[in-house]
Amino acid sequence: MNLITNPKLSTQPSLHRLTRCLGVTCLTLLLGACATSKTTSSVTPYPLKVCLVTGNDLDSMGDTRVEVYNGQELRFCCGPCVRKFHANPEKYLAKLRK
Repeated sequence: MNLITNPKLSTQPSLHRLTRCLGVTCLTLLLGACATSKTTSSVTPYPLKVCLVTGNDLDSMGDTRVEVYNGQELRFCCGPCVRKFHANPEKYLAKLRK
């Protein structure tokens, strides 16, 4: 049997689902790219040479951790400092305003 003799074997519904899925995926990627480009162009650079939380050299605990918080780039010496920052961001953001 083939598609001509048995219309139940039609691939139309699965093709429609595949097309719709690809369309949604492309749209998601496009919107993600737009959001990323906006974020990177409006980020204020980190002004300090030390960790925002401890004041230690940024590379003192291995690789520097970099995050963006409300448009401000932040740098930390380690993962625990990132967690401390998120527990009380205003306390540490005040250091940037001085």
